Amino acid sequence: MTDSAAFRPNWTSAPGDTIADLLEERGVPTPDLSRDLGLSPDDTDALLQGRLPISAGIASRLEMAVGVPASFWIARERSYRRALTRSAAKAAGATATGWLRQLPIKDMVEFGWLKPNRKEAMADACLRFFGTPDLDTWHAVYRDVLSAATFRTSPTYASRPGAVAAWMRQGERITSSLRCAPWNPKRFEALLPEIRPLTRKKRPDEFIPELVRRAAECGVGVAVVRAPHGSRTSGATRFVSSQRALLLLSFRYLTDDQFWFTFFHEAAHLLLHGQRTVFLEETERESIPTKEENEANAFAASILIPPEAQPHLRFLRTTHIDVIRCARRLGISPGIVVGQLQHAGRIPRSHLNRLKRRYSWE
Repeated sequence: MTDSAAFRPNWTSAPGDTIADLLEERGVPTPDLSRDLGLSPDDTDALLQGRLPISAGIASRLEMAVGVPASFWIARERSYRRALTRSAAKAAGATATGWLRQLPIKDMVEFGWLKPNRKEAMADACLRFFGTPDLDTWHAVYRDVLSAATFRTSPTYASRPGAVAAWMRQGERITSSLRCAPWNPKRFEALLPEIRPLTRKKRPDEFIPELVRRAAECGVGVAVVRAPHGSRTSGATRFVSSQRALLLLSFRYLTDDQFWFTFFHEAAHLLLHGQRTVFLEETERESIPTKEENEANAFAASILIPPEAQPHLRFLRTTHIDVIRCARRLGISPGIVVGQLQHAGRIPRSHLNRLKRRYSWE
């Protein structure tokens, strides 16, 4: 039995958070929990994320697996569902109408994500899009996304959490059909330097399919999804299960330097910062970057321009021809070199932008 003085769960969080804390404390891997509970890996992930309720049977098996009484888990589940109902009602304005106001309905229809029919209410169509039966479940499934979107929003450039959730969901829908190998962080990290030459390819319809295919071999579903109104995100990462990660890009600035830096930045979050946090990158920020964001920035820069080449970049002549030659030596696009020179303050943001490749959604 766990020491009650040390065991103080947050009753407003999902019971899965308490289970995950106990597993981490005791060094028990998730596959062992699946075996002890008699659940599939997907059902175990759903349990840890709060999507699968704790039944009496699961509570009894949890007692055997982690040594905490079944009565605790039943009470924990009941308390969480009540808290979830209260917070969902408050967050959604207590009505489906309030919830719909959070969503970028017009863009969802225009982009082809949402196809309501005449016999179906809009709220039902949106719930079907998200794959959730009701608002309570929607808030449970997307609570981490909503929390991250709220935290990452600046006062000047306000993203709507509902718009960010819709963008994330479309990425999930796109990658759900991918055949992904199980998450393999070592293989994914080794892949990243091999991805760098893709930056020299000019056409997105050439480099994006190859990027998606190779990332899927490491357990990462990559999707490029246009951000709807209300979402100023350029990239995001989320583990949809313990064996599968989502890396989502919005291609917001439609330039090669921004696209590739964001990809490697998001890759860093997957490798460095664990599976229990959703990371969202806002395109405009006023606050000081977090430690995790600084680490991801440094990681991305080191992949694009290896440390041994950094001194050369500091003394590079900033002419068109020298930047092109430098990019050729490094095996990356000239636009990335320009972006790094601008970021380092070597040249103004207005200089050498003709070397960046620009794209359009059309």
